[in-house]
Order: sequence, then structure tokens, then C-alpha cells
Amino acid sequence: MLGEYRIEGRRAAEIAASVERAVGSGGLEPGQLLPPMRELAGELGVNPNTVAAAYRTLRERGVIETAGRRGSRVRSKPATTGREHIGVRVPAGVRNVAAGNPDPALLPGLAEAFAVAAARADREPVMYGEDAVEPELARLARADLDADGVPDGPVVVASGSLDAIERVLAAHLKPGDAVAVEDPGWGSLLDLVPALGLRTVPVRVDDEGPVPEDVLRALEGGARALVVTDRAQNPTGASVTAARARALRSVLRAHPRTLLVEDDHGHRIVDLPLHPLAGVTHHWAFVRSVAKAYGPDLRIAVLTGDRVTVDRVHGRQRLGPGWVSLLLQRAVVHLWTSGAVDVPAVAGAYGRRRDALIAALAERGVEAHGRSGMNVWIPVPDETGVVARLLHAGWAVAPGARFRMNAPPGIRITVSTFTPDDIVPVADAVASAIGPEAVRRYV
Repeated sequence: MLGEYRIEGRRAAEIAASVERAVGSGGLEPGQLLPPMRELAGELGVNPNTVAAAYRTLRERGVIETAGRRGSRVRSKPATTGREHIGVRVPAGVRNVAAGNPDPALLPGLAEAFAVAAARADREPVMYGEDAVEPELARLARADLDADGVPDGPVVVASGSLDAIERVLAAHLKPGDAVAVEDPGWGSLLDLVPALGLRTVPVRVDDEGPVPEDVLRALEGGARALVVTDRAQNPTGASVTAARARALRSVLRAHPRTLLVEDDHGHRIVDLPLHPLAGVTHHWAFVRSVAKAYGPDLRIAVLTGDRVTVDRVHGRQRLGPGWVSLLLQRAVVHLWTSGAVDVPAVAGAYGRRRDALIAALAERGVEAHGRSGMNVWIPVPDETGVVARLLHAGWAVAPGARFRMNAPPGIRITVSTFTPDDIVPVADAVASAIGPEAVRRYV
């Protein structure tokens, strides 16, 4: 059953660690069946309850899954082997268009913002017991949220979008609960959900956002939460339209106990209007990160939501990191108020690069998607082959396997640093990698 690998340990924690090490190293493969609890207990000379506790820990960490009489097996995408490892090694001389990073040339300088924040910290050192949220950041964020139609609610600050989403899910859900997620969707979120011991329920995405029929099916099937990317969806660039928002709100209105989490990480780099869904369920959260507009290393995300959700997130945060550095928060305030980012110019730059690539691919008979943000999603018939051929041609792209569960194969290209001179070579390389016969069959 386990091949060459032997599970070891006398205590539940040791047994769980042994299995987790094996999954991480490849000694136990995704989908591999684990021994029945009584059988493993006999081999290890321990009480079956000890093995049961170990398996329970592994389920809660997203390493294994249990299907009743069919036993326990390693998850097909265990949290121990994160999706960030699904990719290609980029050799020298190959252009990396897989990373999903913003264009450094479009990010603002940070020296002045931190100098201003540091000078204030010297005058007024931050001590224990102070407010966790910089009032001016909360005011600025709330004003923007109000302007975009996001319902009123208190504001807290987290260390990036994923930190905020994790805290919201943990505040309401328990291991075994199901979460409806976009497919294809953000790879880190697809890792996070099982790592919390939760189950992922894939929901198809088109250019206008999550498909309402799939969301309805997921909620009717028992999913307790739904995570939606409002704009610049990763990897497809989808953006929720007004019509799609109405349809999704109608579905959510019929399931008011659903925990709704909205991720607007594209704030300040997109020029499409926001159509929020919040306000029709009892519990909701809306997250905005500054990573794409001001720089990934700032690790700041603003979170609002219903009072119960925000209070739970804030209370649990107090018992962990305590707060997100006010030095960072005040630096972001300076960037925000000084107009360090010209939003129309940044959104326009990304839009022109994205649209140029999609148009060039269309001229070559290749389907591509990307309504907003800095990525283009290209469905392909043979993901592994296309990625390999593009690497040989000098372009490292992101394999779709990083972002999908049941969705068909695809590749993601980040256009953030493209120049006009890059468009034709990339489009030619993609069309060649897919192949003329495959292009005709696929489109």
C-alpha cells in the first residue's frame, strides 16, 4: 500500500509528522491510500485512537482526506506540496513571464513615504495597547469603499490578502466545511483552503466572473462559504460585470447564511468599475490589498465586513501578531494621499499590454482571456507540451495546473513588463507552441 515508505512514530504528533514529511518529499504521492487505522496501529504498536488522532490532524492540515469505508488517502493537491512548486525552472537567457508580479517601473518610490512614517515614529513611538489601525488609513479606505458601493462596516488591517482571507475563513468555518472557489483561480487560495482542513468546491469562471449556475449548485450542495475575485481575477483577468453581480446576488440572497469573501486585489491598477456582492448575506468580508499598486513587500490589506466577522478577525489577530506595523500603515497613507500612483496611467499601461497580446493571439487563431489586471489566460490542448515548447523558445510561462482543479488546461502569461516589441514574438511563440492543427481543433 505504501511502497517503500514506512510510517513511524509512537505519538499522534509523531505519526502525523511522519506522513507529512513523506508527502512533502514525494515518499507518499497524491492520491495514495493510507493503511486502515487499526492496521497501522498494529504495525506501530500503539492504540488505534492514537492513529485516529494523527489522521484527524492530517485532515485538518489538508494533507489527507477520508472517504468513509474507502479509507484515507493523500489529497490530490496536498497543502504540504504547495502549488507554487508547480512551474518551470527558468534558465539563463529565458524571459520569465510567469511570476505574476507588477511592473517595477509602475511602482512608486518608497523612500519618502517611509521617511515620513519613520519621522513620526521617532516623535511618537508606537507602544503596546495602541489602536491596531491607523485612523487616517481607515478613513481613506472607508471613503474609497463607500464610493464603490461596499456596505458600511468597521475596518481592520491584515498582512496581505491571503492573511485576511485566512482569518475570515477561520473565524466562521470548521474543518470539513466546504468552500466554493473559482476554477481556475488563485493558486495560493486553492492551497490555503485544504490547509485549513476545509474542502474546495470548484466554480467555473468566465470573463464576467463566477458562473451563477455553478455557485448555486455549490451552495445547494452544502458549501458554507464563497470566495469571489471582483476584478483582475488571477489567472483569467475576469471582472465581475453589473449583470453578473445581479445574478450572483440573487443566488446569495436565497442562501443568506453563506459566508461571502470578496477579494479586490486589483484596486488602483484597474479601470473597470467595481460591482460588489456584499450586503445580501449575514456574514461577509471585503478585502483590498496594496500589493499590486504600491509593491508586494508592503504586506498591507484592508478588510471590512459585518461587525461579527470583523470583531472575530480583530480578536484573533490580537492573540497572534497583535497588529500590522503602524509604520507600514502610515507609509501607505503617505503613498495614498500624495498621489504616488497615477491610477489611470497604471491601469492604462497594463490594459494596453494585455489587449495587444490578446489581439495578436486572435490574429493567429489563438483564444485568450484578460478583461483586467496584468495576466492573460490562454486555454491550450496540451499544457505540459506547450509550456515545454515555449521554454525552448525563450519564454517561461505559468502552467495552468497551478490555478485549476477541474478546469481545462491552460497557461498564464504576465504582461506587466511587456513592451510593444514583445507582443509579436510572444504571440508567434504561443501559436507555434500550440501548433496550427491544435489551434484549429481547439478554437
